[in-house]
Amino acid sequence: MKFAIIVSEKDPAGLNIKDSLVNLFGFKELDEKFDDSNVYQLNNIQLYIAKKESIHYENIDKEIVADLFVFATKHQSAKGVSSLSCHAPGNWSKAEAGGKDKELCVAPALFLKEAFVRLNQNAKDTEHEITMECTHHGPFLNKPCFFIEIGSSLEEWENKDSGNIIAKTIMDVLSKDIKEGKSCFVIGGSHYNQAANKIMLRTEYAVGHVCPKYMLEFLDENLLKHAVERTVPKVEIVLLDWKGLGHYKQKVVELLEKVGIKCERVQRVLK
Repeated sequence: MKFAIIVSEKDPAGLNIKDSLVNLFGFKELDEKFDDSNVYQLNNIQLYIAKKESIHYENIDKEIVADLFVFATKHQSAKGVSSLSCHAPGNWSKAEAGGKDKELCVAPALFLKEAFVRLNQNAKDTEHEITMECTHHGPFLNKPCFFIEIGSSLEEWENKDSGNIIAKTIMDVLSKDIKEGKSCFVIGGSHYNQAANKIMLRTEYAVGHVCPKYMLEFLDENLLKHAVERTVPKVEIVLLDWKGLGHYKQKVVELLEKVGIKCERVQRVLK
């Protein structure tokens, strides 16, 4: 497989992670350029510095040849919590931060699971909040991709230890032969999805897309099918954060019955 790591020159966290990748792992600068910046390479992994913010780099998979795209970026939150996170990109409703309306990217569930597990291992002695996020924002790609992020303030984005943790996690994932596994789609819960966290760490399932409670008003039959189809490997089961569905329980159950997809409550899978 060929891998592409994307950072943005406008993103201090991305540039921090880029420096860690180069300094810790010996990525070599090539004569080849992308967006007027030199490309770096280590074996089958290439590192690109983009001019645009990552969430707005639509169809970058048409400009770069790779089997998997990893966007290493900053994460912003109003609370400014020190965090390390990962998630698949896509929009359940209107595309307000890149991507396309009601279009999801291809979620590489097994790579996401490996990234989240490794992130927990590499940051175990830190005070970071480590979490899966729900599927959100752009850009839109047709190749498998995921985001891995440092949050949530400039101090954290530029923190060298945080950059090193993300860089090590990326290399742990991309240097490993990912085995076969079972993927799932999580429905319900919050943006920082505790159900997905537990599934990743405590079960055999790998989480691809996550539709949180605040997006359930937009979930319909087409989007449900879309989330299943835009996950690799293809989703075997939908896991429901039952309490986290709120008053949408009946709607979600009826949608699943119409589509004919196997489902189970997260709480039962975790027992």
